[in-house]
Amino acid sequence: MATSNEPVLKQPLKLACIQLASGPDKAANLAHAREKVVEAAKSGAKLVVLPECFNSPYGCDYFPSYAETLLPGPPSKEQSPSYHALSSMAAETGVYLVGGSIPEADPDPATKKYYNTSLIFGPDGKLLSSHRKVHLFDIDIPGKITFRESDVLFPGNKITLVDLPEYGKIAVAICYDVRFPELATIAARRGAFALIYPGAFNTTTGPLHWRLQGQARAMDNQVYVALCSPARDTTATYHAYGHTLIVDPMAQVLVEADEKEDIVSWELDGAKIVETRKNIPLATQRRFDVYPDINEGKIAFEEPGLPK
Repeated sequence: MATSNEPVLKQPLKLACIQLASGPDKAANLAHAREKVVEAAKSGAKLVVLPECFNSPYGCDYFPSYAETLLPGPPSKEQSPSYHALSSMAAETGVYLVGGSIPEADPDPATKKYYNTSLIFGPDGKLLSSHRKVHLFDIDIPGKITFRESDVLFPGNKITLVDLPEYGKIAVAICYDVRFPELATIAARRGAFALIYPGAFNTTTGPLHWRLQGQARAMDNQVYVALCSPARDTTATYHAYGHTLIVDPMAQVLVEADEKEDIVSWELDGAKIVETRKNIPLATQRRFDVYPDINEGKIAFEEPGLPK
């Protein structure tokens, strides 16, 4: 378990988050994503993040028609062009790639099961891990927005920690997952140096909570946090907020995009985590005699039937 004195980030790491403009043409989206990943890698990034549903429009009406079958793995190019595109991008550029998310279909069409799934690839193009969105986006703000992912999607069932051997561990979750601090807290106490959230907040909840959620997760856990949004398309049925950002362990927003397509990047430094935890030593001040340790007990880190 990580403590305030352990170097959870072994060496500096340049992180780049791509606020991608995507449309209805999946092949064009994949080609455009490659261009931007190459651009980020050329600027020195070694960890690159794409946004939620980077290969398709975001929305319940689109999930089934854009969904790809990932199982049994590895899928063929016909089953999952996005899987192979992401693998190729990572191998071509030599980066760790958090592939935003894509709609995933159960291999049995009769089940009508779909997931919102992030695929994480290593610099050799091999799949390191995958994360299915655990908390589905079901909200109703009268007069503003109603959305129910659970009408179409099924949830994932695990916390996702990914080991980057030269650097340390990152945690990956998707969009609405950021509102549930339990995932972040457990990941941080298990040694994650960064929490990575591909996400597509909207123009109602985005101005209210997007930046706040990133800062809150960073402050609570004294780690870096990255929120990676699609660029805003006002012609689409769903208007993403944008404002991709990176937050440091002191909850300071280091860099933030506006609503347009952009790449935001920052060099993460493990010394900042150590300094923050030394100055504000939360790890040694917790009172587990007063309240329970969320890092103990039944925690799911594996999920049967998940792409590997």
